[in-house]
Amino acid sequence: MNLFDMNDDTNKLPLASRMRPHDIDEIVGQQHILGKNKLLYRAIKADRLGSIILYGPPGVGKTTIARVIANTTNSHFCKLNATNAGIKDVEKIIEEAKFNQSAYHKGTILFIDEIHRFNKTQQDYLLPFVEDGIVILIGATTENPYFEVNNALLSRCQIFELKPLEKQDLITLIERVLSDQKRGLGNESIMIDEEAKMFLADMASGDARSVLNALEIAYLTTDKNKAGNIHITLAVAEECIQKKAIKYDKDGDHHYDAISAFIESMKHTDPDATLYYLARMLIAGEDIKYIARRICVCASEDIGLANSQALNVATSALLAIERIGMPESAKILAHAALYVCCSPKSDTVSKGISMAMDDAQNSTDVPIPPFLQDASYKNAHKLGRGVGMDNIHAFPYHYSGKKCMPEQLSQRHYFDLSQMGNEKIIQTFLDYLNNNLKTR
Repeated sequence: MNLFDMNDDTNKLPLASRMRPHDIDEIVGQQHILGKNKLLYRAIKADRLGSIILYGPPGVGKTTIARVIANTTNSHFCKLNATNAGIKDVEKIIEEAKFNQSAYHKGTILFIDEIHRFNKTQQDYLLPFVEDGIVILIGATTENPYFEVNNALLSRCQIFELKPLEKQDLITLIERVLSDQKRGLGNESIMIDEEAKMFLADMASGDARSVLNALEIAYLTTDKNKAGNIHITLAVAEECIQKKAIKYDKDGDHHYDAISAFIESMKHTDPDATLYYLARMLIAGEDIKYIARRICVCASEDIGLANSQALNVATSALLAIERIGMPESAKILAHAALYVCCSPKSDTVSKGISMAMDDAQNSTDVPIPPFLQDASYKNAHKLGRGVGMDNIHAFPYHYSGKKCMPEQLSQRHYFDLSQMGNEKIIQTFLDYLNNNLKTR
């Protein structure tokens, strides 16, 4: 292939692909990790990169950063997509990496796009090679890596979260496209109204690919005027984006505001608000697994023993949506959210475990009472372990009344039932046991 063939092929690529930065200094946005004094910027520039995971929504630069690394590194660069790659593909790269390391003292960088789609076995297979430095791993994922990537692999990688691009970043991209004569549309006579530019940047919701695709559609579908110019007006821009994706907000904070409003609505037993904020998140494209996990948390944190069935409903919803997907999962999430919303509320569980964890953190040297210690091994009783451990089923009502807290913490109490829902029944049962213990 000669140079002209290469140029022809390049020009046939979508605008978003042609405009991918070749150098780290061309990347727009993500200054919180790519600023010139930031670790990732310095590591890429110095070609001293360790294993990393790039996490963020589509169109914010994960693949772009990987391509920049490929362009700047002296290491051998390999790319896989977890949607269609398996262990055999990884094995082949590992063997090549070992050979390059031993024969040429050359490292290998393995980029795995959508790494969250690798299952546990596939992720575990990578572990020893990442740990031994056979490959430097770059993983890209749109899913929260703390939920989707094995802890063992996470501990060997540094996580960098990429955020939706700011509106000004997207405007900069539009202006760059219109001035770039090699990869962009700088050789075309294009005029774009300021309000059209603002509209495209606003509608893209922080997604660089989205704004470039919309701009390309506007260019390709707009006829030249009498002066020979392509004039992109607000009407043209609106035509190129038929439906606005409901944004969380322009500052990128509304993701957290919406989930907070949703949870608080459930806690305050407001069914209408619960459904509204759920719908708002679903229309905006929020991760349904993330929503379901927050419902599970609320079921224990704010309901707990007042209605233990709430956690069962929330957990069942989480399992169901993973198997069914949208749009049907909207009804499943609504079912779980309304059940949690309309359940009696109590913080007995969350308050109790918080207090207990505080004490446990500060009392790691407090010994466990000997009668509670493991007595399963030979001659354990000679050490006093397990001596006096009663069979609770030998007592009336299967209740001995024996206290199991360490002596130093015997005055501490974490369990304080409310009179809400099933907790009132639990309190009645415990009172019954204690009253009968006194009459024995």
